[in-house]
Amino acid sequence: MNKLKFVRRKFMNWLDNGDALAAIGQFLAEDIGRGDITTSSTVPPEVRGMGRLLAKEYLVICGLEVAEAVFLHLDSEISEIETTFSDGDEVEEGTVFGTLKGYADVLLTGERVALNLLQRMSGVATLTRQYVKAVEGTGAAIVDTRKTTPGLRMLEKYAVTIGGGKNHRMGLDDGVLIKDNHIALAGGITEAVQAAKNSVGHLHKIEVANWAQLREAIEAGADIVMLDNQTPDEAAKLVQMSRDLNPAVLIEASGGMDLDRVRSFAEAGVDLISVGRITHSARAVDISFKIQTL
Repeated sequence: MNKLKFVRRKFMNWLDNGDALAAIGQFLAEDIGRGDITTSSTVPPEVRGMGRLLAKEYLVICGLEVAEAVFLHLDSEISEIETTFSDGDEVEEGTVFGTLKGYADVLLTGERVALNLLQRMSGVATLTRQYVKAVEGTGAAIVDTRKTTPGLRMLEKYAVTIGGGKNHRMGLDDGVLIKDNHIALAGGITEAVQAAKNSVGHLHKIEVANWAQLREAIEAGADIVMLDNQTPDEAAKLVQMSRDLNPAVLIEASGGMDLDRVRSFAEAGVDLISVGRITHSARAVDISFKIQTL
């Protein structure tokens, strides 16, 4: 099973169990508080309506099931989102990519939370898709980081895979990434790598974020070496050095990965390019939810 399928399955499990409803319930409670006083004072409870999801700019759709789950949390009898699109589809400005029918007060009350999540997830997927297209044809993969919004990590990392990227560590328990502070406290790179190899399971990858001592890291048994804040030319030299030492070691480039320079690192021969901005700086895309009476 590849990593993408694993993450999608993990995400779907999250949607299917109580974690999703608990999280969505918290999101709704934050917004609704003691009640939607505007809707309850202006819209009769028996009125039914239809909401239309409209893309107001080009975007990669992501989060249809999450948006649907928001409304279902408020009313289990509401219809599913009717759509011919799926997460991962690209749509142009002006495209209606989904409709939802139910009581109008439910649609109004859930609108903002549903849109916030859908816009955020689609924004991450859209930016990720731009990065993936920028390195198309090279051997490099775009991967995310732990620089996610607290409480939204699973959704944002799912959005990265929908955009065509891959997930790095899901959390601190998902892999070993030895950085300078670990090295200093462990007494050196060799000591840190050996301690990790003796402690964690054989399925865990060991990554060292210290390009200056690349040879020592590889000889100590690191599976991945991160090249942080290098130029493309410097990265190319370090990639070649790594290949000569151990062709099986993966090389990851990181730090300041703007869209206009990411391809130069891919062409330098790195295997992975980690981009924090695809989650921490993705712009929420513009989606509207227009409701009309039935």
